[in-house]
Amino acid sequence: ADLFETYAVTAVAAMLLAFLTFRADAVSGIAEKLLIRADGAVVYKTAVLYPLVLGGVSILASVIGTFFVRLGSSRNIMNALYKGLAAAAVIAIVLFYPVTRWMLGGETAAAWNASVPEGAQLPAVGNLFWAAVTGVVVTALIVIITEYFTAARYTPVKSIARASVTGHATNIIQGLAVSMQSTALPVIVIAGGILVTYSLGGLYGIAVAVMSMLSMTGIIVAIDAYGPITDNAGGIAEMADMPESVRQTTDPLDAVGNTTKAITKGYAIGSAGFAALVLFVSYTIDLKDHFAQKYDFQGALQFMIDNPWVLVGLFLGGLLPYLFASLCMQAVGKAGGQVVEEVRRQFREIKGIMEGTAKPDYARAVDIVTRGAIRQMMLPAAIPVLTPIIVGLAFREKGYLVLGGVLMGCIITGLFLAISMTSGGGAWDNAKKLIEDGEHGGKGSDAHAAAVTGDTVGDPYKDTAGPAINPMIKVINIVALLVIPFLVK
Repeated sequence: ADLFETYAVTAVAAMLLAFLTFRADAVSGIAEKLLIRADGAVVYKTAVLYPLVLGGVSILASVIGTFFVRLGSSRNIMNALYKGLAAAAVIAIVLFYPVTRWMLGGETAAAWNASVPEGAQLPAVGNLFWAAVTGVVVTALIVIITEYFTAARYTPVKSIARASVTGHATNIIQGLAVSMQSTALPVIVIAGGILVTYSLGGLYGIAVAVMSMLSMTGIIVAIDAYGPITDNAGGIAEMADMPESVRQTTDPLDAVGNTTKAITKGYAIGSAGFAALVLFVSYTIDLKDHFAQKYDFQGALQFMIDNPWVLVGLFLGGLLPYLFASLCMQAVGKAGGQVVEEVRRQFREIKGIMEGTAKPDYARAVDIVTRGAIRQMMLPAAIPVLTPIIVGLAFREKGYLVLGGVLMGCIITGLFLAISMTSGGGAWDNAKKLIEDGEHGGKGSDAHAAAVTGDTVGDPYKDTAGPAINPMIKVINIVALLVIPFLVK
């Protein structure tokens, strides 16, 4: 659901940016002559449709890529999954160039660029193609980096397992350190991707790169589905009291599943950072257009850091992901506490549970979790929806400046916090799996007890708060776009 939401929002954001940049009234009516013949038939496939076609082409590439998933002689599960991802990426790149040339090349594009102002010119076909390729490369790098910080065979997870030997506190300290370290390389990759694509195609080039990143969504979702399947298989084996040999088979699969889930979340968060930037640019362009229509404003609309209204917005936006994540973590704690109390009640009142002669009331526990999840998430869900409205009402004529700062601050801190939580939680989980496989004393040891504590902290990190920040960033940007008419008074 998270990836689908990111995909849909990114497609809309890229199309909106193209519309605001290349629409007819922005180029003195020339667009209408190039877009539509006298009989009304479309003869020029606009930049607005290009992101959708990239996504459509990549669906075909993802379907073909699934046929390349083979275990091979190495018996390495991650490598088998990566074969499918690599095949889908290569096929998509091969298809990107003819599609780009067909839609945005040719004599019509040349006539367009010769007739319109510099700001409304289409980037060269080659530049747009390389912008799309950059998006795929960024995806590959984020996947590799996320695996490094969450897979059991690499140093970060091993360091958490080693720290568990000396106690619970050192496990938590090392896990937090790894989660913070995990933000550096993805952000450098994202920043580099933004600079490269902007130099190739301007803001529209960034939008194309985001769409090409998300063009891998099909195969990424397939990889992500591996995680919960193996996780539930292990849970069923344990609840059914199956032989230890079964768990010895499912546990390594579950460890890989933790990595695939972390990779998917890292991919979604990285693309959300790009998408939020495109949404913010759309906010600034649309805001300027509303000012131009109402007040005949022709200057550049800038959000300068030395403007106190923008700075206040940066601070407010920067705190939102932390407040949102804290409320999500508290929701998990409260719901978990209610389940613990219910389990204790059932052990007291239902005789024979421990002996296996009576069944627990599973439905009651599920009901508590479901009701608690809905109730506890009402306030966090309201934050991204109400914040732009409250900012507009509270700051009135300066509301558009403060809101611009809020969006920038939310994007920056949200990106760091989300990457930190998802990667750190996955590392904690796999450190526990590594010890359960026999490292540092194995199951039942003091190190294992410390690793269980770290995993308990990591679960709401990687499964609740971290992934939830991703849609929060995009929702607040979307609502900001919707309230622009009310900000321009």
